Amino acid sequence: MATPVRLGVIGGSGVYEMHGVEVIDEHALQTPFGDPSDVVVETRMRGRTVMFLPRHGRGHRLLPTEVNSRANIHALKQLEITHVLAVSAVGIMQEHIQPGNMIVPDQLFDRTKGNRPATFFGDGIAGHVMFADPFCDELRKVIVEASKNRNATVHEGGIYICMEGPQFSTRAESHFYRDAVGATVIGMTALPEAKLAREAEMCYGMLAMGTDYDCWHESEEDVSVEAVLQVLKDNAALANSIVQEVSHLIPHESDCNCLSAAQFSIITAPEAISEAAKQRLKVLYGHYFNS
Repeated sequence: MATPVRLGVIGGSGVYEMHGVEVIDEHALQTPFGDPSDVVVETRMRGRTVMFLPRHGRGHRLLPTEVNSRANIHALKQLEITHVLAVSAVGIMQEHIQPGNMIVPDQLFDRTKGNRPATFFGDGIAGHVMFADPFCDELRKVIVEASKNRNATVHEGGIYICMEGPQFSTRAESHFYRDAVGATVIGMTALPEAKLAREAEMCYGMLAMGTDYDCWHESEEDVSVEAVLQVLKDNAALANSIVQEVSHLIPHESDCNCLSAAQFSIITAPEAISEAAKQRLKVLYGHYFNS
């Protein structure tokens, strides 16, 4: 049975500057996993309701390791979001991609260091979801089409390598990621966000904005914060335009497998699941507890 689609966007604070976007409300939500990065802003884009959450908080207050992704995803789930569009700045790892290009990756490689809670399970309930293909194909296709419609140079597919940060790569690391992993882009925020979205039975896709060549590129200047910020500023209008186009193109209903990803994931015997665990995960899995 098809599910009504509700779009959520996790990204920078540029939604407040988007032309043609009406801010309807702000939702200050609490979760069993702590506070989200900020309030969730309810907007109208192209006749559709779109919820927007600034990943790093307004004013970019939070480091990647400080972002409470569990709370962010749970907050969007409370608002019945089905599809999450992540907008992220990335470093470029391949010669054919240029700063200012858009990338819609289809794979992830995890190089974080375990400092980021990456599951809703645990503490009395065990579960495992499939994660072979971490990005939703349905949403990826919409993002690619939206990018082309807005005349962006877009690269479809590729490996996003997620590093810990907040420092950028060493030159040795950068060459390793290119040679051993075949990385397309590198960033600091896709994980655990994508894992948690899958556990929460959401479709998750990314619009990655290429800001710079990582330090592997010997003929280019090594990455600087100033250079990254300038490309981000130059690209903000294009990225915002693509987000609006996604809100227009995304289907009104979906039967994507992502929306039932946890259906057979809980392996703890029903009678062994505590009431505390059921309450903590009610928003995510209450429909399975009651079935």
